[in-house]
Amino acid sequence: MTVNLLDLDAAGLTAFFAAHGEKPFRARQVLRWLHRFGRADFAAMTDIAGSLREKLARLAVVRPPAMLADRVSDDGTHKFLFDVGGGNAVESVFIPEEERGTLCISTQAGCALDCSFCSTGKQGFNRNLTVAEIIGQLWQARQVLGAYQGKEANGERVISNVVLMGMGEPLANPDNTVTALRLMLDDNAYGLSRRRVTVSTSGLVPAMDRLRDECAVALAVSLHAPNDRLRDELVPINRKYPLRELLAACRRYLEKAPRDFVTFEYVLLDGVNDSAAQARELLALTREVPCKFNLIPFNPFPGTSYRRSSAPRIRGFAEILLAAGVVATTRRTRGDDIAAACGQLAGQVLDRTRRTGRRVIDLRLERQEAGA
Repeated sequence: MTVNLLDLDAAGLTAFFAAHGEKPFRARQVLRWLHRFGRADFAAMTDIAGSLREKLARLAVVRPPAMLADRVSDDGTHKFLFDVGGGNAVESVFIPEEERGTLCISTQAGCALDCSFCSTGKQGFNRNLTVAEIIGQLWQARQVLGAYQGKEANGERVISNVVLMGMGEPLANPDNTVTALRLMLDDNAYGLSRRRVTVSTSGLVPAMDRLRDECAVALAVSLHAPNDRLRDELVPINRKYPLRELLAACRRYLEKAPRDFVTFEYVLLDGVNDSAAQARELLALTREVPCKFNLIPFNPFPGTSYRRSSAPRIRGFAEILLAAGVVATTRRTRGDDIAAACGQLAGQVLDRTRRTGRRVIDLRLERQEAGA
């Protein structure tokens, strides 16, 4: 049985080579060829002995998810569609800006958390992505964007930042997410700074603690409500890990985080969570957590009953936070003409959950947390 080398971080590659009688330094060599140089052909790995290249051709493959589409927005945003088998496809998004280029990556085919304002959650859930399917989105995007064809010769990165904010809940797929993160940070692979890699979570508290201990990167928390009553409705995982537990986990995370604050993401929904009173309630809720707010205008999708808050309403909400000395930025909508904006990613998911009620969602989450 062949091994997909994109599933292996440095430790995994070292163990693979050791099992086949090879020295540990071979792992570093192959890691560089795979990720720094983007090579999938073992014959092209010219500093590796010919006998080992022949052995790799027999024992291993380099198989990222196939790219089905690359749609480009009027503003330069790319939306990539990747085939992950079984009739499922996931999306990731590249957002170019003057100071950086950010790739938003998916970690699951669908999502089990069923947040009421998110298009991905409405597609249902099929399965966790493998490491190769997660890191392969970065590998393939770099191919398309020219990172492996000399565009980074001057030291500037085509993709300088990675955010795990695409389809799925990253911390419901913790093993594969952490392994993919280690590849992103490895100097022999992508060499990204911990400050430039962000994991977004809806609040899976035990997995937040694990991420802190195993691979602490920048943290973003999908908050979206200033109290448990409303958050129970918008983000159902709050019923399992309410705000008191979530904010305590945020404080613990900051003990090892590369940044000295947590980013709270807050999608503004017209008449739901965007009042001045709710802004003040939010300040009171988060006063003991060093944080900044990323306010996100809601991006509609087919079938939703929610509406985007008006520009004056968004501005007034932000001004209340800013007046209290809290950093609050309003995300500029990018790629909405190709349904690539925040909350719009849907891909193609063969839902295997057959949702029949809240208990089904709870059981589904329990299976994911158990590693199913």
